[in-house]
Amino acid sequence: MNDSIPIQNIYYLLCYAWNKLDERDTIDVSSINSTELADLFARVLTSGVKHLIRRGFDRDYLAFSEETPRIRGRINFPESIKRNLISRGRPLCEFDELSHDVLHNRILKSTIETLLLSDGLNDDLKMELWETLKWLRDVNPIRLSAQIFRRVQLHRNNNYYRFLLNVCELVFENLLVDESTGHSRFRDFFRDEGQMRALFEEFVRNFYRIKQGRFKVEAPKLYWNLTSSDEQARKFIPEMRTDICLSSDDRQILIDCKFSKSVLSSYRGKESLKPSHLYQMFTYLHHAEKQKGWKNLEGLLLYPLVNNSVNLGFDLDGYPFHIRTIDLNQDWQNIELDLLGIIGIT
Repeated sequence: MNDSIPIQNIYYLLCYAWNKLDERDTIDVSSINSTELADLFARVLTSGVKHLIRRGFDRDYLAFSEETPRIRGRINFPESIKRNLISRGRPLCEFDELSHDVLHNRILKSTIETLLLSDGLNDDLKMELWETLKWLRDVNPIRLSAQIFRRVQLHRNNNYYRFLLNVCELVFENLLVDESTGHSRFRDFFRDEGQMRALFEEFVRNFYRIKQGRFKVEAPKLYWNLTSSDEQARKFIPEMRTDICLSSDDRQILIDCKFSKSVLSSYRGKESLKPSHLYQMFTYLHHAEKQKGWKNLEGLLLYPLVNNSVNLGFDLDGYPFHIRTIDLNQDWQNIELDLLGIIGIT
């Protein structure tokens, strides 16, 4: 699907999904003429590093140990005696030193080095990536893994790294490296329904949080209408997690975001709505109505446009219910207007 989505729109989609809308205007992606994801991520990382250069790379105190004739920090006497270092006038000293070689800088450098191996990367962007590495010469690369990203600890003073690390993680998850040649290519994560459904859901939720003030935006849990006197049995009741709920004084809209290859299913030449999607929405509405605080319920199934635009309205057992698509292959301003129009905001 990424072939039909402008590269700028992919970038805006990520900014909303990661709740980093401030970064949208600090990095200019309008000059990218290709549709290659490698070019997009290269532009984001080079621009992000330039921002870090102006702001100053983050650093922290790291622990070091060194054999030295000049006493620093504290002497590790047991190890120095064991290795006969004191008699040689070079005891093992342990000390803390302010360094740029922190984990988030190491991830950033390693991602840039990996991205440089990507086939089809624009030559100008490749040169810019090489230039950015010069600013990270005092930082050691690290072998990237899913666990490495979980170890990063950011705080208020260095949270500006978060967006760049999100990009780094996306590159790590989707850049496939050929061990024999060293070259790499991007896996088309826009065809990964699981990954893209989560991204699309976060985008829609954060868009409504930011771009309108009429509705309160939540993702509440619902509870099954199941009861049992058996405590063990109750432990097996699953949670019912909604994607998005928009609430105002007179309306409550339950939105379920889908990212599938088609909105409709086909059986013996007849197109129809997907039964599983209808069952899920009916279950949400039926159980929500029975719980305190829910009223005037509506249901909305929202899909990114795949082949044809869909705009259908029904009465689902007494609940207003709509199926809508949003075309991501249009000017971003029109995408925003369409999303607001879907919920009745003009």
